[in-house]
Amino acid sequence: MSLLLNQVHARLGPLAGSSLGWLVVLLALTAPQAQALPAFARQAGQNCVACHAGGQFPELTPYGRMFKMTGYTIGARSTPLSVMGVLNVARVADTSKSDDPGADFQKNGTPVFSSGSLFIAGKLTDNLGLFSQITYDNYASQDADGNYHGHTSMDNFDLRWADRYVDAHHDLVVGVSANNNPSVSDPWNTAPAWMQYVPAASLTSHQFSDANTPYPGLGAGGNIAGITAYLYWNRLLYAELGTYRTADQALSFMSAGIDTVDKTKLAGSNNPYWRLALTREWGPHNMMLGTSGMLAHLYDGNLVTGDSADVGLIRNLGFDAQYQYLLDPHTLTAQFAYMRQVSDLSVNAQAGFATGYTDANGLEVAAPTDPTGRAMAMPNASNTTNVLRAKLSYVYRAKYGASIAFFNQTGSTDSAAMNTVWSDPAGVAVPNDARVRVTGNVAGEPGTRGLTYEVFWTPVQNVRIGAQYTAYSRFNGASTNYDGFGRNAQDNNTLFGYLWFAY
Repeated sequence: MSLLLNQVHARLGPLAGSSLGWLVVLLALTAPQAQALPAFARQAGQNCVACHAGGQFPELTPYGRMFKMTGYTIGARSTPLSVMGVLNVARVADTSKSDDPGADFQKNGTPVFSSGSLFIAGKLTDNLGLFSQITYDNYASQDADGNYHGHTSMDNFDLRWADRYVDAHHDLVVGVSANNNPSVSDPWNTAPAWMQYVPAASLTSHQFSDANTPYPGLGAGGNIAGITAYLYWNRLLYAELGTYRTADQALSFMSAGIDTVDKTKLAGSNNPYWRLALTREWGPHNMMLGTSGMLAHLYDGNLVTGDSADVGLIRNLGFDAQYQYLLDPHTLTAQFAYMRQVSDLSVNAQAGFATGYTDANGLEVAAPTDPTGRAMAMPNASNTTNVLRAKLSYVYRAKYGASIAFFNQTGSTDSAAMNTVWSDPAGVAVPNDARVRVTGNVAGEPGTRGLTYEVFWTPVQNVRIGAQYTAYSRFNGASTNYDGFGRNAQDNNTLFGYLWFAY
């Protein structure tokens, strides 16, 4: 561990001392309370390692998955409250290619308390249980004077009824989940809601950390309301089917705290989600092969108009796999997830393309041109994004761990939609030239690729200290000069440290 601290200090420079000092102080304060287990552990009377692979919350073991699928009802009712907090620090490799480093890389290298969560979770009846997470984001917004303001909102919600039928030849779990995030009900950590689980602060200096690299996800996102039904047969087959709608009226608590303009607006209730997985356990090994997907009808700009011509369609189809080896003192987990997303724009959005551009004199033009005078394509009526993620992790004695993750995102080239540089036939940049330093995209396609290396230490139950280094070989469609101002993908390489605790 001392070697790890020395390496982090060398990377972060003078600020690392204060950052690591905060980690040590917080660890010292929390260590004496190591026996204060989270709500589910108290209820089940189990050590964290029983439910979480190598004790690394929230990654689940077969027992943890069964606890979830049976509705969080194993054990006796107990205090249904837990809390979680995250302290972290991020340093971006190069902040020089920016007009305003203070804005582009907020609090770069400075330790911050990024977020905290309150969990109300546990057994309600013998067949009914709840998992709910309310999260406070300490850096949710910033005013004109540069002051940050925190904000609290509903994060994840999963209320479920379940029952289990077992005899000499059959083992069947059936259940129903009311939740606000497609796949939050899923018991595997390759699901979109769970594969990324080390939180980062809502600061621009954290925008390139592993938490913000491409992850397979569902276009509908969270803060919506749905109901799904599932079964798990003979510890072999898992199947789940449901549908979602806007979290409004009586269901508005599922998106509580989220501004109206930011709430996902779905058209109707015909937005199906499905999940299918084959599993097998033998000795200390367990494996899963699965697929999932969703169709979501979204209103343009989250503005409900009642006009079907303002509704676009997002289609997701994913494949995933997970292997675990769990035999004390070793824990090995391998994960693979792939998601293909096709986004079809609404009729009205497509119709608006023809009048969406102006030339250097402010006159409308039907088709923009590049600097050579060639007409550029209008924004695509449909775009495709492919995200692949693979991760290998190892934990020794539920204390010392390391992982390596590979991510690769590819997709359609859509020059106009992605703010590519373009000019009129005379070569004069037009007002629509939306090049942006650091976050711009000259290539007009989402290609992003890289690796994240991580080491972590769990000195006591419920506390984890870790360091991640994310290295990019491609960002926003290019390896070099991706923003049109000379910024390269490797300039975004980020060293990220965190202390994460839950009680």
